[in-house]
Amino acid sequence: MEDVIKFDTVGQYNAFNNNETLHPLVSVIDLSKSSRRHNARQNFGFYTVFLKEIKCGNIKYGCNYYDYEEGTLVFIGPGQVIGIENNGEYFQPHGTALIFHPDLIKGTALAKHIQDYSFFSYDIHEALHLSESERKIIFDCIAKIKFELEHAIDKHSKTLIVSNIELFLNYCVRFYDRQFITRETAHKGILQRFEDLLTEYFKTEKPQDLGLPSVTYCAEHLNLSTNYFGDLIKKETGKSAQEYIQLKLMDVAKEKIFDKNKSVSEIAYELGFKYPQHFTRVFKQRVGYTPNEYRSLN
Repeated sequence: MEDVIKFDTVGQYNAFNNNETLHPLVSVIDLSKSSRRHNARQNFGFYTVFLKEIKCGNIKYGCNYYDYEEGTLVFIGPGQVIGIENNGEYFQPHGTALIFHPDLIKGTALAKHIQDYSFFSYDIHEALHLSESERKIIFDCIAKIKFELEHAIDKHSKTLIVSNIELFLNYCVRFYDRQFITRETAHKGILQRFEDLLTEYFKTEKPQDLGLPSVTYCAEHLNLSTNYFGDLIKKETGKSAQEYIQLKLMDVAKEKIFDKNKSVSEIAYELGFKYPQHFTRVFKQRVGYTPNEYRSLN
């Protein structure tokens, strides 16, 4: 297994890309200044956003397809590993990277809700693909951050830099919402596959062997990251993925309750519950009746 190149500080990554360090906790990096290099897997100790300005056919990341070719944003959270194994070929990096260390935002409003930007946990193939007009807005945000970095540091610097990073991230939330809509056809296919996956799951002995299906289990079987999958289902249905699974579970449970040859305990175990009491409690919360009451009513 090839070693992973680890970057703990902003300064380390600046040096790696031949860029000057203007601030110890944040940087806007011109990747074209980097030396030619071969592919490698990299681990970042800070938040990283790559803006790739090349056509999707040339991109080094394993994306499925793109809505636009003008620009693509890839988000990486602290501790994540990105890249591909060294194949011996050299390439010249291009594009822009915005990086900021978690210490930069400590004590700010952004720190309190940074976890809400779930795209930092998306997979590479779930990147944000920008239209020309969106790309201009993104570049404007980056330009403001860069201006502050090149300005002499004063008491306003941190506030303005963090505010502009937050503005940048909020625009990305808007553009991802747009992407969910423009990819509606593809996403409806995923929704149907999600439904089929759950149907098939409860037809087998997997509930007894694996327990109740989790959001992570479903996401992995649909080749999506857990966060992207959860956000997609929320946008498509108005319900969280967990709520959707619970609704499917209750539909299956109602069908099984009609079989009076099975006890409530047997049904609970068949559905993946470890304890019948848990099943009874969940059923009562969701349906308004206990399993036995529901059986009597029907």
